[in-house]
Order: sequence, then C-alpha cells, then structure tokens
Amino acid sequence: MADAIRVLLVDDHQVVRRGLRTFLEVQDDIEVVGEAADGAEGVAHAEELKPDIVLMDVKMPGMDGVEALRRLRELGNPARVLIVTSFTEQRTVVPALRAGAAGYVYKDVDPDALAGAIRSVHAGHILLQPEVAGALLSQEETNSGQGRPGSLTEREREVLGLIADGRSNREIARALVLSEKTVKTHVSNILMKLDLADRTQAALWAVRHGVTG
Repeated sequence: MADAIRVLLVDDHQVVRRGLRTFLEVQDDIEVVGEAADGAEGVAHAEELKPDIVLMDVKMPGMDGVEALRRLRELGNPARVLIVTSFTEQRTVVPALRAGAAGYVYKDVDPDALAGAIRSVHAGHILLQPEVAGALLSQEETNSGQGRPGSLTEREREVLGLIADGRSNREIARALVLSEKTVKTHVSNILMKLDLADRTQAALWAVRHGVTG
C-alpha cells in the first residue's frame, strides 16, 4: 500500500463513515488513514496524518465543511478535498467549491464512481457539474480574476486551456513536453497574473474568457 492514495473521512455520522470505509477498503490503490466527526477534528487529523484526499461533509456541528476547507487553506495543507454531501442545492455546494474543494459527489454515489472520483481528484482534476460551474461563473464574475487574457504568454494560455480541460500537472507536462516543475511555475504565474486563488478559479476564468486546450 506504499503508493496507495491516502484518504481521510470527515463526517458527523458514524454510519456514513463506516459505509465510505467499507466502499474504499476493497480498492487496491486507496487506503483510509483516519476518520473525523467534525470539521475541527478533520483539520487536526489532516495536519497529523497528511492524507492525499479528504472526503468532507458540508453540514456538520461546530466547524462545518466550508470553514474546515478555509482552515486547511490557511494552514497550507496540500490535501485535496472532495465534498461528499446529501445536499444538491447550489447554495450548499458552491461555497465549498469557492473555499477550495476540488469537486463533490453525493452520498448515494456508486462505490466504483466514488473510487473513480478520488482517483480523478488525486490526479489533479476538478469535478464540477455544469449547473454548479455556471453558478460559480456568475459569482466569480465580480469577485476575482480581474486580469486580462493579454497578460498571459502564449505558453501560459496553453497551460490554462489544459487546466480548463481538467488536466493534471503531469498530463499538462506530457502534452506540452515540459517538466512538471515548469508546469507548476506556469500555473503559479497564471494565478498571480489573473489574481486567482486556485485551479478551480483558473478553470472557470478560462471558460469565461474562451481559453481552451
């Protein structure tokens, strides 16, 4: 299991955590390294256990999932967060995505689809359904990304287009025949030039401005 994707489960319902663990423990490439019953405990465990992926509920007593996401970002924790929720309303999901989540799935997700979502997010992809992407676009229109497409170099535009296509840094490096380190530098420059916080905002900015891979 040395190369397994390390997953932390954060949900206030023990039966949900038990179900998620049961789904995931049969996967050869996924290891559940811990569980937490609320956001504060989840943040503490994420700092201690250093998981690759955090499966996070949104609605929890005390510190909820959105606040936990913000705290993880403040701490610079590199774990990617996949929201697992029973709520379908945009007003519930969108704040979590804006706080830094890499995507979301519903609690009734098929086990194979859940494992696939974890692998996808671990690879650097962003999981957004079209209606939620549209809601994010409308909100981010006035909140961030005031830069102009002309401020990017041609190579940065290529990288941004591939981010919008959901490609990971490794996939971008392969597509453009670059090192991953160089791709990371391009991504950092893109975020700085466009005044964006993360890859999710970069992908949405690219869609809004017609930059495609």
